[in-house]
Amino acid sequence: MNVRGGGDRTWLVAVAASLWGLSALWRGPLAREFEPLAVVLWEHVVLAVLVLPWLVPAVRRLQTATWRTRLAVLIIGAGSSALATVLFTAAFRVGDPITPQVLQKLQPLIALLLAALLLGERLRRGFWLFCGPALIGAWLLTFPEPLSVSLASATAQAALLAIGAASLWAAGTVLGRLASAELGFRDLTALRFTVGLITLTVIAMVTGTDVRLSWSAAPSVLLLALVPGLLALVLYYLALGRTAASRATLAELAFPLTAALVGVLAFGTRPGVSQWIGMAVVLASVVALALHEHRAERPAVAQPRLEKVGAASSGA
Repeated sequence: MNVRGGGDRTWLVAVAASLWGLSALWRGPLAREFEPLAVVLWEHVVLAVLVLPWLVPAVRRLQTATWRTRLAVLIIGAGSSALATVLFTAAFRVGDPITPQVLQKLQPLIALLLAALLLGERLRRGFWLFCGPALIGAWLLTFPEPLSVSLASATAQAALLAIGAASLWAAGTVLGRLASAELGFRDLTALRFTVGLITLTVIAMVTGTDVRLSWSAAPSVLLLALVPGLLALVLYYLALGRTAASRATLAELAFPLTAALVGVLAFGTRPGVSQWIGMAVVLASVVALALHEHRAERPAVAQPRLEKVGAASSGA
């Protein structure tokens, strides 16, 4: 990444990542009281309204875009925004407040695998030296008794939901690289939330899901959409322009650390020793991969030169 002048903004990356880590404060209680689809639908209503001024120009540019870009936008909105957030919210309903969020740190690894499949990027042998420990760490983090696991358990179900969300968000990152050739950050952001809202509305109508929320839930939905949603996203991409990739990756550790603190202090979650070890292994593996790719003469992933796009990445 090229870092523009004007002062380093590593601190701002850490602020944005910390805001992502606050998601459990509102998403967890909402998911346990209401249907996850209802929570995410109203979250998207707020987000779609906020980005409405960007929508008309975005639609005009989309109309002149190639079919590949249009398809990418559809998958990003329906899958990476709508379905992924429903899965992530559902994970809070059946699991603890910490695990679903920390498992999102697997997203860069999943994105690299998808980039190899969809964009023709080549994974070298060294990639698996980082991927292997990360997967082991994810297993330790997810299961308090890692040698005695039942896939029918609530813990396993929550982990599968969280990893499903991370996979869809990673797909959004990869497809965003394709769409970024014709659409800008504002375009993708507006189209992402709008397509997501339409998708969620259709799913609710087809399934007959009760999407009603009580008025008492309104402040939580607003805070969820504004703080770990739009505000964190905007701060993050404002910061990336003046922050080296290696420092940004380290600053993003504020996300799982904040998530862990919220789980322990606000919800009384007490991870076991093996889970703390797993969390450390996941974070160390992802950071080590990012540092390696930034500094190594022969990176673990051989990739073509692609424009960076912010809107396709989830963050949270």
